[in-house]
Amino acid sequence: MTTIRVSEAARFLGVSDDTIRRWTENGSLTPHRDASGRLAVDGLELARLAGRQAHLPDDPSAAGSSARNRFVGLVTGITADKVMAQVELQCGPFRVVSLMSSEAVRELGLELGSVATAVVKATTVIVETPKGKSIV
Repeated sequence: MTTIRVSEAARFLGVSDDTIRRWTENGSLTPHRDASGRLAVDGLELARLAGRQAHLPDDPSAAGSSARNRFVGLVTGITADKVMAQVELQCGPFRVVSLMSSEAVRELGLELGSVATAVVKATTVIVETPKGKSIV
């Protein structure tokens, strides 16, 4: 069983430590003690709770797509020259950066504070673990 300390659980879910503690008190999560005696929760139980509580913003494009990795967020940065642009989105706790033509930025009407969706479809996604091992 993977146990995750309260502070780490809070960081992963984007909530406060107190919220995780309340969830252990009301039975949403089962509290455990780690090897150091600190309050912890089961990783699988935390993952299931995270899945149940995930509320994604509506995708403004409403386009049908085979891509499953869609991140709706706010445009927080645009750096452009005559040909290319770098666009930064803040999608919840995640920063997504896209390189595109400056023409595309203009055609999409992207500006700071506008809502946009980053769509990621890749043939390779690398998953890393805290122990430094990676799986391709």
